[in-house]
Amino acid sequence: MTRRIIFIALIMIFAAGCKSKPTTEKMTPEEILQVLDIKISKNKNDATLYYDRAKILVDMQRYNEAISDLTNAIRLKDDKIEYYILMGDAQFANGNVEQSYKALQSALKLDEDNQEANLKLGEIAFYSRDYERAFESLTKVTEKDPNNRTALFMKGFVYKETGDTVSAITLFQKICDLYPDYAPAFEELGILYANHKNKLALEFLTTAIELDPKSTSARYGLAMFYQDMGEMEAAEETYKQLLDIDANDKDAWHNRGYIQAFFYGDYELAIDYYTKALQIDNQFIEAYVNRAAAYELNGDNANARNDYKTALSLDPNYKHAMEGLKRI
Repeated sequence: MTRRIIFIALIMIFAAGCKSKPTTEKMTPEEILQVLDIKISKNKNDATLYYDRAKILVDMQRYNEAISDLTNAIRLKDDKIEYYILMGDAQFANGNVEQSYKALQSALKLDEDNQEANLKLGEIAFYSRDYERAFESLTKVTEKDPNNRTALFMKGFVYKETGDTVSAITLFQKICDLYPDYAPAFEELGILYANHKNKLALEFLTTAIELDPKSTSARYGLAMFYQDMGEMEAAEETYKQLLDIDANDKDAWHNRGYIQAFFYGDYELAIDYYTKALQIDNQFIEAYVNRAAAYELNGDNANARNDYKTALSLDPNYKHAMEGLKRI
């Protein structure tokens, strides 16, 4: 009885133009779903209603239900590109990569030049490490829209992941020139230069941080660059800034431990930092091994032995742990 009263009330509200709510107040997703449930119960052959409900369900991460609705929408009307594109999104989010491919390919059968379908196909292929398919789809996008930022950025990643550093740098530089406010491009360009210990990394990573002050990944890249270049004070300060933003960054704590142990010789502080990393991730094998080394260098063989053994319990073939255990 209660459910029936709620449904009747919603019908009245909808028919009256939502008079019970201020016009500026948006309906919640649950309320929209209830309205669509009612509409679909009265119009079971309306493909648009299933599609509209699927959009809400995808936003709510209820992917199985969304896929069911999209299946009905496509059964009723199989010439709508947007239905297949949303199906691709839902299937991919639900972990069904091949089904996602199939849905997007169905969209492209209706329009082989559809930018959104090609872009999504390229992104899915990239995340699936199918770089050839990713590049092919993304190139179709850039042929029609040479300055499409997302497609250019993903193509830059394809170059990076396949080892074509020169092309990756060229493309990320192009994005920086076209979109001077787009922090991720500056970050990726900075990291590529940092990998080659090129001081241009400093310029691009600093710019990325200026554009996005909350970016922990750009700060981490900058800190690693300083560390690799032997500028430990700058590295330590940058890691501290990163941890002010995200105190649970295990890699920052770990690297601070490494700096304290192997550059400053402060083994107790290093142990403290390694311990913080392990409190965040108790499977962090490198932190166990490096904390063990700090214990060992500090003359605490008992704790060193325990950490080496823990590391070997996680990976029985971990070389540094085996060597450390032999030493003590």
